[in-house]
Amino acid sequence: MNLHALLQARNASGKPVRVALIGAGKFGSMFLAQVPHVAGLEVPVIIDLDPERARDACRTVGWSAELIARTNFSPDGSKATGDGVDVVVEATGNPAAGIRHARAAIKAGKHIVMVNVEADVLAGPLLAEEARKAGVVYSLAYGDQPALTAELVDWARATGFHVVAAGKGTKYLPAYHDVTPDGVWQHYGLTAGEAQSAGMNPQMFNSFLDGTKSAIEMAAIANATGLDVPTDGLLFPPCGVDDLPHILRPRDRGGVLERSGMVEVVSSLERDGRPVFRDLRWGVYVVLEAPNDYAADCFRQYGLKTDASGRYAAMYKPYHLIGLELNVSVLSAALRREPTGQPLGFRGDVVAVAKKDLRAGEMLDGEGGYTVWGKVIPARTSLQLGALPIGLAHRVKLKDDVAHGAVVRWGDVDVDNMDGDIVATRKGMEMAFARGFTPEPHPSRGQ
Repeated sequence: MNLHALLQARNASGKPVRVALIGAGKFGSMFLAQVPHVAGLEVPVIIDLDPERARDACRTVGWSAELIARTNFSPDGSKATGDGVDVVVEATGNPAAGIRHARAAIKAGKHIVMVNVEADVLAGPLLAEEARKAGVVYSLAYGDQPALTAELVDWARATGFHVVAAGKGTKYLPAYHDVTPDGVWQHYGLTAGEAQSAGMNPQMFNSFLDGTKSAIEMAAIANATGLDVPTDGLLFPPCGVDDLPHILRPRDRGGVLERSGMVEVVSSLERDGRPVFRDLRWGVYVVLEAPNDYAADCFRQYGLKTDASGRYAAMYKPYHLIGLELNVSVLSAALRREPTGQPLGFRGDVVAVAKKDLRAGEMLDGEGGYTVWGKVIPARTSLQLGALPIGLAHRVKLKDDVAHGAVVRWGDVDVDNMDGDIVATRKGMEMAFARGFTPEPHPSRGQ
């Protein structure tokens, strides 16, 4: 609880924290909106494929003409690691670009805040280890749900509770897995024309709806906390905040979890489409187990909602403000040299699953598209299957037919036409994991 005081001291010394932002989309724009209001924080460099769009974003969020004029806007990612930059924020959403930018930042001795969860899930454990060896911070992005969930898990463990489950809420029905960009807007209560006029990308929004983004975020949480992922993918049980301790218990205790110590996403919709009472659609949670009878008594005495046994309770945060909260990661890295969550191992992976019967010769179009959605499974299972990561399932041609609902495998695609550097990075992480790669000991399950 001292980041602001540390920043004030840093600013008084005449050395503001200087940030290079890569990607001026929605997350980046929300971050930029806060910058003029934080003395001691500067963003002298903004990298975007369309620099004029980035300038427009700055105008939209209220930057002055003077501030825009003294900012370097460029499409050249190499300018993000120039002299005077302390922290690089990677917010492109492109896995391959994210890996390249992270490695460039690490090589240049800059801290890296990885908004790009897609890149983190594809190769984050390896990137985090490279950053540690280089003496810089690799961090998840505060304000996004993985970092906020990791914070709740850390709080629970630091205070002595057993972590039974952790994750977030979302809007989910089983049929959403097969939704394509053509049908996405009806589920958001919009027409295609309304969405287009608002500049909303149907494939990106569909990745939130079809379960891919939830899978990616749960894999990031598992890799950062040592929690397990479900054997056959997320269950998405309908659940409101008052029922978290009841539903997110192990099955042998009356809940839905395989065992204690899992990540899971709860749905804001009942399976018949009715809204869940007091849903957690925008928030994050952790379910706790009292380590002793005294702690369980305290749950009751201080008004916590518990299961019938009184041993399970939950803490949650009902909302997240994504880029508006990103300064916490930036300042933590620059002033404390600490991440707001980072992958410490490879426990969860997100694999491509066919949305329909796919035929040899078809091109996969990545998360949120027409061909595949992303399913989180244990990393060890993914390697045993030879499963294709969702982050590499974009603009790649199928060599074999893949049935609706089946996992796409490396052997099903034309690897020769894929990005060789990124494939090599991913394979390097897989090989490291196969050798028992654990950069730092992660807490044992449920502790």
